[in-house]
Amino acid sequence: MKTAFKRVLRSAILFGALPTFSLPSGGGQKFPSRKIKPITSEFIFTRAPFRECHASTLMELPDGQLLAAWFGGVQEGDKSVAIWGARKAAGSWSAPEVLARELGVPCWNPVLFCDREGRIWLFYKVGPGPETWTGAYKTSTDGRSWSNITYLPAGLLGPIKNKPITLSTGEILAGTSVESYGAWACWVEISSDRGHTWKKHGPIVVPEHRQGIIQPTVWEVSPGQLKMLVRATREIGFICEATSTDGGRTWTPAKPTTLPNPNSGIDAVRMTDGTVALVYNHTKTGRSPLNVAFSRDNAATWRELFVLEDEPGEYSYPAIIQTKDGMLHITYTWRRQRIKHVVIDPTTALSPAAGSR
Repeated sequence: MKTAFKRVLRSAILFGALPTFSLPSGGGQKFPSRKIKPITSEFIFTRAPFRECHASTLMELPDGQLLAAWFGGVQEGDKSVAIWGARKAAGSWSAPEVLARELGVPCWNPVLFCDREGRIWLFYKVGPGPETWTGAYKTSTDGRSWSNITYLPAGLLGPIKNKPITLSTGEILAGTSVESYGAWACWVEISSDRGHTWKKHGPIVVPEHRQGIIQPTVWEVSPGQLKMLVRATREIGFICEATSTDGGRTWTPAKPTTLPNPNSGIDAVRMTDGTVALVYNHTKTGRSPLNVAFSRDNAATWRELFVLEDEPGEYSYPAIIQTKDGMLHITYTWRRQRIKHVVIDPTTALSPAAGSR
């Protein structure tokens, strides 16, 4: 009987016969989801002068072109690891090129961001590992030529994985985190002077979990009202959330949501219509599948769970943005060998018959 039910359920999933659903409480449970059919599904590169790659970031340039970055080298943490990037123009991606390198130590977790003045920021980390790395950045006016490296003062790391946001006040807020020995915590860094100086606010922790959460993704619900979702350890097992009512200066303690998390990176974006799109691994173990979920009430509840990848292997560390044309662009690690880029039309994805194949 169970086998017959599984066959019916699998057929329904494959052919899109299942209705829209709400995510069940408890998270991590197996429940129906739908394959999504992107407008675009492509590798940014198929050949590269590095063996492994990870931790991509993506932005739309002022001229409408796309710029992506990631770290690549022999393997994560090796001194060969540099920050690489590519641009998409006229429908194709340029060949990967080095954007930043630190002799003798690896680079980590690039984050791209464009401020209101049109200045392009490339934040990243340098150092032997997360417990000892230093925050750094370069800036550009066109995404082609870059300034010299600027190192952030000790205690500031810049956006740790996910894109900063510009608040309604004009301030820039970056979600960050610290991975010290046996203790993890999230923070935010806020600049009121266009990135010249930063002030750190936090920590944000899950009570009674000393090694708990890192890598927040943040959005502004309304002026002064902010929400963050964060990566959590397997001990917690769920994406966690926290809120602020004073523009990010103070935060509630973080608490688990109903969405599972296998100690892997996530990213979210609040779209122009107010819907939040979240990319994450809907599992408590491993880094497959990779999923997209949508919320119309600022992450209070989630609907429409879609599958981007569900084959064996690692599909992880997503970045998501909404471009001026309304499309959602996602990049992510594909088996540590390539960076994949997909484009989703959210209006089609959220329609009743969306995405099945």
